[in-house]
Amino acid sequence: MSARLDFLSRHLGPVGTERDEMLATVGFASLEALTDAAVPAGIRLTAPLDLPPARSEQEALAWLKSIFSKNKVLKSFIGQGYYGTHVPNVIGRNILENPGWYTAYTPYQAEIAQGRLEALLNFQTMITDLTALDVSNASLLDEGTAAAEAMSLALSAKPKGRAMFVSDRCHPQTIDVVQTRAEPLGIEIIVGDWEKFDPASVPNLFAVLVQYPDTRGRIDDFTGFFETAKAAGAVTIVAADILALTVLKAPGEFGADICVGCSQRFGVPMGFGGPHAGFMACKDELKRKMPGRLIGVSIDSRGKPGYRLSLQTREQHIRRDKATSNICTAQVLLAVMASMYAVYHGPEGLKHIARTVHSRTVQLKKLLENVGIETESGAFFDTLVVKVPGKASEVHEGARRAGVNLREIDADHVGVSFDETTTEGDVLVVLSAFGGAGELPIVSGPAWPSGLSRTSDFLTQAAFNRFHSETEMLRYMKRLESRDLALNESMIALGSCTMKLNATAEMMPLSWPEVSSIHPFVPADQSQGYREMLVTLEGWLANITGFAAVSLQPNAGSQGEYAGLLAIRRYHLANGDAHRNVCLIPVSAHGTNPASAVMVGMKVVGVKCDEKGNIDMPDLAARIEEHKDNLAALMVTYPSTHGVFEETIVSICEQIHAAGGQVYMDGANMNAQVGLTSPGRIGADVCHLNLHKTFCIPHGGGGPGVGPIGVAPQLVPYLPGHGELPGTSGTVCSAPWGSASINTISWMYIAMMGAAGLTQATGTAILNANYTAKRLAPFFPILYTAPNGLVAHECIIDVRPLSDKSGITVEDVAKRLMDYGFHAPTMSWPVGGTLMIEPTESEARVEIDRFCDSMIAIHGEIMAVINGESDASDNPLKNAPHTADMVCGDKWEHSYTREQAAYPLPVLRNHKFWPFVGRVDNVHGDRNLVCTCDTVEAYAAASA
Repeated sequence: MSARLDFLSRHLGPVGTERDEMLATVGFASLEALTDAAVPAGIRLTAPLDLPPARSEQEALAWLKSIFSKNKVLKSFIGQGYYGTHVPNVIGRNILENPGWYTAYTPYQAEIAQGRLEALLNFQTMITDLTALDVSNASLLDEGTAAAEAMSLALSAKPKGRAMFVSDRCHPQTIDVVQTRAEPLGIEIIVGDWEKFDPASVPNLFAVLVQYPDTRGRIDDFTGFFETAKAAGAVTIVAADILALTVLKAPGEFGADICVGCSQRFGVPMGFGGPHAGFMACKDELKRKMPGRLIGVSIDSRGKPGYRLSLQTREQHIRRDKATSNICTAQVLLAVMASMYAVYHGPEGLKHIARTVHSRTVQLKKLLENVGIETESGAFFDTLVVKVPGKASEVHEGARRAGVNLREIDADHVGVSFDETTTEGDVLVVLSAFGGAGELPIVSGPAWPSGLSRTSDFLTQAAFNRFHSETEMLRYMKRLESRDLALNESMIALGSCTMKLNATAEMMPLSWPEVSSIHPFVPADQSQGYREMLVTLEGWLANITGFAAVSLQPNAGSQGEYAGLLAIRRYHLANGDAHRNVCLIPVSAHGTNPASAVMVGMKVVGVKCDEKGNIDMPDLAARIEEHKDNLAALMVTYPSTHGVFEETIVSICEQIHAAGGQVYMDGANMNAQVGLTSPGRIGADVCHLNLHKTFCIPHGGGGPGVGPIGVAPQLVPYLPGHGELPGTSGTVCSAPWGSASINTISWMYIAMMGAAGLTQATGTAILNANYTAKRLAPFFPILYTAPNGLVAHECIIDVRPLSDKSGITVEDVAKRLMDYGFHAPTMSWPVGGTLMIEPTESEARVEIDRFCDSMIAIHGEIMAVINGESDASDNPLKNAPHTADMVCGDKWEHSYTREQAAYPLPVLRNHKFWPFVGRVDNVHGDRNLVCTCDTVEAYAAASA
């Protein structure tokens, strides 16, 4: 074993003699020899990546610190959907900065994700209570995309409609995102004054969208308008401020069918735009078409309550081109933070914060009036629009000199939005920017009609009323954390998901004020550090992918798919080829691929795969010939979804181009390409990257993610734009650079790895996958390999032959792995009855061997069933996972021992992770949907 003295050697699992021994097992003398054999010569890069030399952790942090020192951290009272907030220290340290929370995967395996699922159920309960609607999902990407998803949800309820009204007093970025999403679907967006709009005048109206309070701060009563809209057959949608809902009448109480918004001001930093957890709540009749994830309560194998993903779980993978949404990533980590903020403060604490914010705003209004300065009329919560004829620039300049930013509206109006961080001193500072002075007046009563005050209770559940001391809060979060299996516990070898090291040095900048406290719409001179970091990262990613340019705006892989296909659509339209609307997609593709294609108005045509898992070239040729006049694009994953470097990829791209189409490459498997080949080298025209896979942003328990796209020169003009970036269009999310703050993680990763390090990481990922395949092949057939017997960075093992003989399913294997302390690999995708394993380069041989030993032991347990040594129905696999209370209970009626259940390998006696619940009953959960609840203990007591 070599000494680990630099970041590269600490990022990689196997180095030195360990790596050499693993290479020998696979049959190669060097990493270079392995990659030469694994990656087709025709697509190999001919020169190393053009990146700066690798820096040490300390050097990279100092470099990034010097860049971010160019930011100016002022207090921003800009509003427009983004607000200052205090992240409670107990939550910042124990959630945001805690790998037990940020390195977990999406909770598809419910039994080892009970902590996150409870936190997300708290989030859903919080949203349903505040909105007074029936059902909430477990978060969406941001407010703008949540509004666009609400449009799609409303359309699914009124499929014959093709017009939607949007109030011109919605946030501008929300209007832009909705318009972008609507255009490919042929939806007419009517933007105007809701008070002057007659829903009955538009026969095909299917929805109306309003903001509450609106972007200029006014609070309106939409009861009458919604009654008129519903009479015209429209679904009513409200984009609401979550803090305002603690003191204002809830949308569900004045007729909203759907409510969307952002939970950012519940203790989540602004971060120059994200990541933040958007939310959506709806009436019960819409819940089965609601996008995203929904957490529900079911029971486990012994009748004990257990949480699980319900209804929409991977809906797009099942329905593909019939899916109502392509959403695959939520914002779990941020939703957890927001829910914990509500748990910590409770309903009374939240109301106190809201009333304080409102009082500060009322004080400013009174002070302005005292010096003869007018504000726009109407009820308000936290935002004022101040009338300053011809003096706006002067006011802004004075405010900035005093250390605060105000909203730039026009030459005659200035916006002021107060928040939780606003002090009495801040009120006087803002007043001085308008040339005023005075003493703070006493405020009594709200500045809105009594009929708009909230009278209904919310957050009455025990979870929001028990943990208000820091001691109790700390213990509550620790209890939940202990119920989840994350990367700080063991390898998570999920194929296609690339669960690798999220190094501490990469995460540290997130807590810097220069990173966390910048509003996305500050003047450009205040965000120079951010812009430099982002532009640099875009350049590095363009070099890595072989493309002309990169956009970092998409804040999820699914959104990257959408943005990339949208660029292709806009390219064809610009060339006068509006008829090009056919998208070819291999049947093995990620389910988000066909869903994304439909969202940009394309017609999906499937392409077969051959018996080796490769694209069926004769079928591809036939589909191209059939649709060549209307061909828009091919979507392809490389290496293939089956974990193989297809030899025909260059020819595939050439055939698509010859027929006038563009090639979209899904970047899910980019961890097998970096430094060895690239989408641009292969011939793709656009590719999205999952920065939460290849480039080390942690999965956060199911989000955040970042899904930037790289494009060839002809598509550069069609990259996503934003209203804050002059001369651009095609906004796909609320902020110009999406989830800007977490891009610092990928910046740090690339800076510390350098070109040679990134290339070595890719080779090591290929080594670890082939080593795993070599060890498991005698027990589980490797389903697909290249002609030379090698796989790429992942491999698929086939459980079906054993299942046919034993009755043990791949789900039984997945649940039994929990008893061994592992999260199951990707199950039954892309092939039913299989497991797709991706070890990543960060896993050392000792952990890979522990995983392989566990799989081999499970093979032995299956063979015991086949040989009749173990009961076919009462065996460790069928009853897995085994909880501590199962094993330690007074009764044990199984045909195998407690020791075999809990400690199937000796190493588990040194350390054991216990699943919190037994196998969760999915069918029961769907038949008895419960998606708001107290703690599991409270639910159990109520069910007793």
